Amino acid sequence: MKLQNQIALITGGSRGIGRGVAIELARQGATVFVTGRTESDLATIGEGTIGIRCDHTVDSDVEAAFARIAQDGGIDVLVNNVWGGYERMVDNGEFTWMKPFWQQPLWRWDAMFGAGVRAHYQASQLAAPSMVARRRGVIVNISHWAAQKHLGNVAYGVSKAATDKMTAHMAAELHPHGVAVVSLYPGMVRTEKVMASAAWLDLSNSESPEFIGRAVAALAADPDVIRHTGKVLVAAALAIDYGFTDVDGKSPRPLTLADV
Repeated sequence: MKLQNQIALITGGSRGIGRGVAIELARQGATVFVTGRTESDLATIGEGTIGIRCDHTVDSDVEAAFARIAQDGGIDVLVNNVWGGYERMVDNGEFTWMKPFWQQPLWRWDAMFGAGVRAHYQASQLAAPSMVARRRGVIVNISHWAAQKHLGNVAYGVSKAATDKMTAHMAAELHPHGVAVVSLYPGMVRTEKVMASAAWLDLSNSESPEFIGRAVAALAADPDVIRHTGKVLVAAALAIDYGFTDVDGKSPRPLTLADV
């Protein structure tokens, strides 16, 4: 129960990585708030989590969610996981995810920046004042190797690079106040969508969604977490640093840029 008395918010946490992070932080004693657009999904996350219906492209929804959480106290851990642009990979009967930028639907760029980068920025804006006032807190921006290497499509890479740059610049402003901000790279995570294609994938070095939660929990419990601020961190490398394993006892190998 390393995170007892800490309050965490996982944005876009009703499925996938966010859901795993929420489950693990609750297991380690945190009070965990989770935002999502579907109340039925939020209701199934599990004991110790509090679901808040929220569309992160609607400012009033986000403000209301933070007002609700403020009733219980300030946020200690913010995990910016919500993201857009993964919808409709098949658009008008055509798989568009890997198309060159001049053939990409423009809505994908807007979704990744609106429901992704901008949503992370707004949530961080709303969480930061109480962290600054208490001189403690951790903001984790879930990012991806696409920030550093062309993977998938141009909009994906640019939006993830923007996330990492935002991490670095927020860290510069929050460091004097004792608040840490990091970008966190998962490996191949066994989310619902990945497992739906498991027959065609090599999952030998994959990670559970809860494994990413253990990486976040390790950061949140570290009294010297400020040493990481502004950095890009790899979840599997943090497991070696902090000495935790995945839920099945395995230790996924940290990926490098060459591996991806």
